[in-house]
Amino acid sequence: MTQTERRIYLIEYLLAEQNAQTDIPTDEYSQRRLLRALFNVREPSAASEEFLRVQDEYLSEELRLKGITDIADLAPVQPDIYLWRGDITTLKCDGIVNAANSKLLGCFCPNHGCIDNAIHTFAGIQLRLECAEIMRAQGHDEPTGGAKITRGYNLPCKYVLHTVGPIVYGELNEKHERLLESCYRSCLALAEENRLGSLAFCCISTGEFRFPNERAAEIAVRTVLEFKRETGSKIKVVFDVFKEQDHEIYARYLGANK
Repeated sequence: MTQTERRIYLIEYLLAEQNAQTDIPTDEYSQRRLLRALFNVREPSAASEEFLRVQDEYLSEELRLKGITDIADLAPVQPDIYLWRGDITTLKCDGIVNAANSKLLGCFCPNHGCIDNAIHTFAGIQLRLECAEIMRAQGHDEPTGGAKITRGYNLPCKYVLHTVGPIVYGELNEKHERLLESCYRSCLALAEENRLGSLAFCCISTGEFRFPNERAAEIAVRTVLEFKRETGSKIKVVFDVFKEQDHEIYARYLGANK
């Protein structure tokens, strides 16, 4: 199969699951958006072995086309601490952190720009299914500040650590700050428990959850450095940012040259 043939197969399969009828666009850009939207809205459930094979081949090729960044090729800004601006779904390391919602099932909004949407899209449908199994066993929503670990599936990382950051309504307060610190500590402790050698953090809560970027970065850096100092952890930590603004903020707190 060519990549186009894989994409059309996946679209047709997902439309058939929903008993939906729609004309499949002829241009690649629209096909990609339609496929991502169908991935995004699909409820967690099993799929055929053929679907999974084609999906995994498709996502593997998409990753190859985007390019993989290996943590081994990054230069630390402090011992075992890295600052990188890029797409976290292309980073090869032991674990990446997903800024999740309390249902832990990913973002169901078609083509939404959040990191939760991207991670679930490019990991494949297996990730939502594993998250659903975790949540069924847990029996309640994931509390803010906690963390769960899953496989990375079609991502270049081995694992995804899902944490629910605080949502800031109105003024930032001490509770918001304590909960954000808990997100970082929970992820680091879970990574240590599972013997991860490296972990990449996104900017938890600073997007849709409206945590101020400057204060969030200060808490992130302080908490990671304190954890490593207190525990003697040798884990390599990447602060992954997407915006230039966040890169400048983190560079300042880490004493890194831009």
